[in-house]
Amino acid sequence: MSRAAPALLAVLLLAGCAFRPDPAQSGLSTPAAFRDAAARAPAQWPDPHWWRGFNAPELDRLMAESAAGAFDLAAAAARVRQADAQARIAGSPLLPFVSAGANASRRQVGGFRRSTAYDATLSASYEIDFWGRNRNTADAARLAAVASRFDAVTVMLTTQSSVANTYFDIVATREQLRVQTENLEAARRILTVIRAQVAAGIATGLDLAQQETVVAQQEAQLPSLRQGIAQSTNALAVLLGRPPEEVEVAAGGLDTLRVPSTTPGLPSELLARRPDVYAAEAQLAASNADIAAARAALLPSVTLSASGGLSGAVFGTLLRPDAQVWSLASGVTQTIFDNGALRGRVDLTQAQAEELVVEYRRAIVAALADVEDSLVALRETTEQERLRVEAEGRASRAAGIAESQLRAGTINLITLLNTQQTLYTARNALVSARLQRLQAAVGLFRALGGGWQP
Repeated sequence: MSRAAPALLAVLLLAGCAFRPDPAQSGLSTPAAFRDAAARAPAQWPDPHWWRGFNAPELDRLMAESAAGAFDLAAAAARVRQADAQARIAGSPLLPFVSAGANASRRQVGGFRRSTAYDATLSASYEIDFWGRNRNTADAARLAAVASRFDAVTVMLTTQSSVANTYFDIVATREQLRVQTENLEAARRILTVIRAQVAAGIATGLDLAQQETVVAQQEAQLPSLRQGIAQSTNALAVLLGRPPEEVEVAAGGLDTLRVPSTTPGLPSELLARRPDVYAAEAQLAASNADIAAARAALLPSVTLSASGGLSGAVFGTLLRPDAQVWSLASGVTQTIFDNGALRGRVDLTQAQAEELVVEYRRAIVAALADVEDSLVALRETTEQERLRVEAEGRASRAAGIAESQLRAGTINLITLLNTQQTLYTARNALVSARLQRLQAAVGLFRALGGGWQP
């Protein structure tokens, strides 16, 4: 024990010299508050099932289907399992490598002399991690696996927002199709009035041709709307991981949907709820561990090995003391010349870490900008929808008055055509404004992390 103590002390001192990775830091200071005034209200974070606040049972069903069958989610889960396996592989050198074997052989020399040998061995080898190379390599792989989990959450939030936006697009396009059908019916109704006036000699053939043109234009817009509904449904099928023929979206109107409220609170709180920011931080930490491992590779490596077993010419004699064999060995390896490969590895990992620092900062700034953009979009689209509702109401009243006056013969066709076009434009603009507001709300929920917490 007295002779082993100095050696043990030396090992402990060398282990204390192991390289340790630098902590992951962005060097950025977060602002005290968001620029948007509405964001300064008390924080109201999204619920993990935020889409339920839109009052759309069909959307709830689609979200459940996407969670079970989305291709992107399945691929992200597979990447997490791959990263876990890589972490186990990278961590294996932290423990000794042990192997066992057994062998039996029979040998004949010439035509007469024969010999038989039996042996069983157990061997172990272990690299003493003086400089922390193996530990840092394992930590880098573990942190990469952590980052893959955050990436999977980001994929989940992206898939959820895509499903919601696609569903709202289908509902809005169906609403546009309904509005366009009503526009066509109104145009045909006026065409009937003009034909009666032409027969009575009140209107001219030019008046008739103009209204027939309006009817044809309204009819021409229907196919593109039906096409949009079908293609959006097919896109939704891809998000759900199902063949398009199996996907049907139940009817639903924009009027029944509502926009749930949410406020982001402080920017510092936001960064703690964004999986992409966590992923960038974990990737930077993994890169710092790679730097420490690369530096440790410049120093000597010490390996211990031991083996023991039984060997004999007769199987029954393997348990005798004289059949026992064993060996102990140790070795020190130091690279003398590698044409700069190890030093280049250090430089490579340092440059990669510098890049990841930039990406970490980009993720933080992009998260803050994402929320600011979403807040502005939701505020302005809400105001736009309010104005579009007023415009559609006034245009509808004007069109009704114009149609009545045309029947009475107190206005000409030009005035009616103008009021018609104004009404058609106002109706379509209102549907577009409602869709934009819904999608802006989805964007805000996604920007706030969708209710996810680490």
